[in-house]
Formats: sequence, C-alpha cells, structure tokens
Amino acid sequence: MTQHVSDVMTSAPVTVEPQTSVTAVARMMRDEDIGAVLVTEGERLRGLVSDRDLVVRALAGGGDPDRTTAAEACSADLVTVGPDDELTLAIRVMREHAVRRVPVVDEGQHVVGIVSLGDLAIERDPESALGGISAAEPNQ
Repeated sequence: MTQHVSDVMTSAPVTVEPQTSVTAVARMMRDEDIGAVLVTEGERLRGLVSDRDLVVRALAGGGDPDRTTAAEACSADLVTVGPDDELTLAIRVMREHAVRRVPVVDEGQHVVGIVSLGDLAIERDPESALGGISAAEPNQ
C-alpha cells in the first residue's frame, strides 16, 4: 500500500512570524521538544529555523539573541512536499538536499505540516536506533 506524506507528517507544526526573536524561538523549541519551527507570514511559508540554525546563524555570529529575528536566522531556500505526495518522494527530497526536515504545503503553498527524518524512521524502521530515539519520550 502506498504511503503518503500526510500519513506521517506532524500536522500542527509550530510557526512563528519573521520578527520573532531567536530567544523566543529557542524557548518554543525547548517547551515543545522540537528541533525546528516554521517561519510564516500569514499562512505563507517564509523559512525554517532549526536548532542548528540558532547556533550557527544566531549565536556563533555574536548577535544579540533578543534582537536577532527568526527571519535573520532561518533557512529561506526551502524544498517542500505536499501532503498527498508519496512518502518515497519526501525521502528522496531529504537525501538530495541533505535536510532532516521538510515543510509540507498544500496547492496554495499554505503550511499544513512538517515531516522529519525522525518521523520517517519511526514509520519505516521503528526498531532502528533512530526510530527508537525518535519515538522515545523526552527527558525533562
């Protein structure tokens, strides 16, 4: 049976406006136990801020995290998939672009979800090390 992106994606991704401070973004990631937030203007996708983006673009650059915005820290050159795309396409996109998370957008380019490498590991091989780690409850 063919699996689709909508079968494994997180359907309520955390989003922020472009002017949100990276301090606020980091707190959201901590509180929600996630590694990325989507940057949106209205319903339109503008970028993705990962935990790595926070470190490399915001902190390592020496900027003030209370003044550095999500728009300044985000990866703006994104690849996306649709909810009705086959899961194999999401896997191929991740491999070809060396990314761990891919935003899911509908035909109107509105954000409807996000699919991560961990989501795929849980679905495809839950007994693998990555599948087990991804499915584990977070340590607080």
